[in-house]
Amino acid sequence: MYKLVIKGGVPLSGTINIAGSKNAALPILFASILADGPLKLNNTPHLSDVSTTLRLLMDMGAEFILESDNSLFINSAKLTKLTAEYNLVKTMRASILTLGPMLAKYGEAKVSLPGGCAIGTRPVNLHLKALEDLGASIEVKGGYIYAKAKQLIGANVHFEQVSVTATENILMAATLAQGTTTIHNAAQEPEIVDLANCLINMGANISGAGTAVINIKGVKTLSGITHSVCPDRIEAGTYLIAAAITGGKITLKHTRYQSMRAIIDKLIEAGAEIECDKSSITLDMKGQRPKAVNIRTSAYPNFPTDMQAQFCALNIIADGQASITETIFENRFMHIPELSRMGADLTLEGNTVIAKGVKSLTGANLMATDLRASASLVLAGLAAQGTTTIERVYHLDRGYETIEEKLKLLGANIERIQD
Repeated sequence: MYKLVIKGGVPLSGTINIAGSKNAALPILFASILADGPLKLNNTPHLSDVSTTLRLLMDMGAEFILESDNSLFINSAKLTKLTAEYNLVKTMRASILTLGPMLAKYGEAKVSLPGGCAIGTRPVNLHLKALEDLGASIEVKGGYIYAKAKQLIGANVHFEQVSVTATENILMAATLAQGTTTIHNAAQEPEIVDLANCLINMGANISGAGTAVINIKGVKTLSGITHSVCPDRIEAGTYLIAAAITGGKITLKHTRYQSMRAIIDKLIEAGAEIECDKSSITLDMKGQRPKAVNIRTSAYPNFPTDMQAQFCALNIIADGQASITETIFENRFMHIPELSRMGADLTLEGNTVIAKGVKSLTGANLMATDLRASASLVLAGLAAQGTTTIERVYHLDRGYETIEEKLKLLGANIERIQD
């Protein structure tokens, strides 16, 4: 078991590159099931969730080669096994994205009910109902989803609530359906646009991605192509907060600020000076303590739930009092008890946490609980006086590529050690 040891109080300074997006790479890897040839993916992040996805696809008969330049060749054109087993699916909820592509191409699929971070209920009923709308027959038994359809038929799909993975699953399934599918109340995240662009390059007929209504006209086949995964806006936002929380100045390369407007606006409100160009973002706190900011999470293009915990870390050392309200997941405040152990003044009231900023935090022994909560503990450790030790950092490795190495490049005193 690995843990991170951080000696805080050092303002961060320097330049780092942002990796490809986890939340874009995973659905694109599953989209390879639809293609009749191999995909070459550039800018693929080195993450444990990507490794899990590749193991799952290999278990079903896919082949892949990872090149030294981060390009990945994946060939899922001829699966020999149409089952996503529990032992691989249990650690990653994105595994549900095998369902739509397998059903569309092969007419059947058996997929274990997914796992992932324990941050709240994420029911699969939206996926299943939408696939039934497309003509699939579905049964859930023994912890598995059994789906069959000789031919998916285009239909109007209305999601009762916005769901990123459900939008992605139906988007992929509809590419090979007969006729036209219209997804209403679709998620609008940049990662969905990236998936749609990849599918379009493969030969899909898609319009409206990035809006609440997506239209897909089914085609008979999709081909292998080369695609570059979009930058990870959550990783970028996390490092910007790392600079803000320590009073530092950093530049991020390989970014797209257009997808991060809600995050950047809140950092400017917190007192940061930010300059953006086509592919880089520079943040300068000029050694100043950040100001507390009020946040309410919501679906894109509003403030992302995946940045809530990181801004909570910023608020606990900020000047003033502010509240953060979580509207997406009901159990995404598991970092609150750990941050309180460092001297944070936090009050949890239902789905809102109120932070009264303190001038300094004290390093402590902490336990990571999920991916983004883990990031908030790292951020707090960077700002704290003394030493912070964070255990169970395998959560971090699901979504951050060599986080300690990138922080070292910015001047942080951080080490990964093994028990």
